[in-house]
Amino acid sequence: MTKHIFVTGGVVSSLGKGLTSASIGTILERRGLRVRMQKLDPYINVDPGTMSPFQHGEVYVLDDGAETDLDLGHYERFTNSPLSRESNYTSGRIYLKVIQKEREGKYLGKTVQVVPHITDEIKAAVLGLASPDVDVVITELGGTVGDIEGLPFLEAIRQIPLDIGRQNCLFVHLTLVPYLKAARELKTKPTQHSVQQLREIGIQPDILIVRTERPLGRENADKIALFCNVEKHAVIEEQDKEFSIYEVPVGLIQYGLDKLILDRLNLPSGPLNMDDWEELVRRIKNPQHEVTIAVVGKYIEHRDAYKSIYEALDHAGIAHSTRVIIKRIEAEQLERQDAASALAGVDGLLVPGGFGHRGIEGKIQAVRFARENKLPYFGICLGMQVAVIEYARHVLGLAEANSTEFDTESSDPVICLLEDQRTINEKGGTMRLGAQPCVLKEGSLLAKSYKASEISERHRHRYEFNPEYRSRFTDAGMSLSGLSPNGTLVEAIELPTHPWFVAVQFHPEFKSKPNLTHPLFDGFIAAALKRRQSRV
Repeated sequence: MTKHIFVTGGVVSSLGKGLTSASIGTILERRGLRVRMQKLDPYINVDPGTMSPFQHGEVYVLDDGAETDLDLGHYERFTNSPLSRESNYTSGRIYLKVIQKEREGKYLGKTVQVVPHITDEIKAAVLGLASPDVDVVITELGGTVGDIEGLPFLEAIRQIPLDIGRQNCLFVHLTLVPYLKAARELKTKPTQHSVQQLREIGIQPDILIVRTERPLGRENADKIALFCNVEKHAVIEEQDKEFSIYEVPVGLIQYGLDKLILDRLNLPSGPLNMDDWEELVRRIKNPQHEVTIAVVGKYIEHRDAYKSIYEALDHAGIAHSTRVIIKRIEAEQLERQDAASALAGVDGLLVPGGFGHRGIEGKIQAVRFARENKLPYFGICLGMQVAVIEYARHVLGLAEANSTEFDTESSDPVICLLEDQRTINEKGGTMRLGAQPCVLKEGSLLAKSYKASEISERHRHRYEFNPEYRSRFTDAGMSLSGLSPNGTLVEAIELPTHPWFVAVQFHPEFKSKPNLTHPLFDGFIAAALKRRQSRV
């Protein structure tokens, strides 16, 4: 029977439940088990697709077009768990399903209530991932114990052991033990209160994973075990990592978490094999080279807005034994400051995706500097669109070139709304989303990087390269190196006369892993490293 692990959080938010859940998935897979990952989010939005990156961070897109929480990016980077729309549920999506059933009369006139109707829908979402080819389902609950919006989810997972047997479920609770400098000691009381709240709901955690800045010490661990009704060896310390998030699975193994889970759930398993992961961590800790990459974006002040971008750059750095230093530049800053001074000393420029007019002219100035000064450039989604606008203005001589997203009256709309988007009014889940095929031009930099003639990458956008301008760009030296299979949509561009100038309409960062870097990020960091070495 499929086993279930539930990961909850207490004391404060942003403790790293997603990383911890992904790390548990990693070590169970390394034991030969088949794992599925899932995130339950208590907010009312149906999905994070319409939420501001300042509040929520990046929207992580799956192959099936689902717009999901950024923690699913951790799941894909750490594990081989197949993810789909069923891997991320929000309160909004759960309530929407229940309301639709009520409107269709499926409750036969009953009064629809949180218990049992909402909780039954949540349980169905969790148990729906169980199947004969899945050994363990790991379900992370967003938010913090005590949040009012999270109560239906906690009630649902309290009920699941009653349905499938307590021996088939395991509860992991992640908490914080803060260090008070004034008192010069760690404080366990917040963890005790968090577990007390969980037990009042009816959930007794089997394992406590404790986040801490300082070593927890045996005395504090024993104290937590006693007051939280948890066995001493089930209190796992997770101290802040000095170098990388990819150290987390190794640290959990050192405390025997894998053996603890296997014993509690009576799971058969093979020997643990973490050799390649430990080599990965060793390479992170001992880089041989260093490059500086400028990332010019609209949401620079909120690092989670470009989470997958930064991770993919790190992955490529690992592949080249190179420490990647990120220079974060607010796009609006380049509208007030000379691009040459802002980009001085960097080895590559990346412009990520985004929406809205703010900072666009700054991004265009950055792209122009990279193109004219042979600085390796990587444009992603909006980063491709601003590269097209910049080329149209300063090479084709179309001074008013723009995107209709920013100027609906532009005389030269080189970027325009997709034809099938023109009649759409609703914002949620209506963009061009998910995996789309792309045919690569023979001999292009992209074809050489992928070592393939056709690829599949994930999209999230409404605007595209205007086909009416294609011949003008190619006549001026731009290569349209990636097209949709029917040839109607331009998916990628590059400049053959430039050392490395590539821009794509899709999001390659979503398919990069620490031990399998994406070919485009690999090529970008290789070009940046080459530039740095020649400059030095």
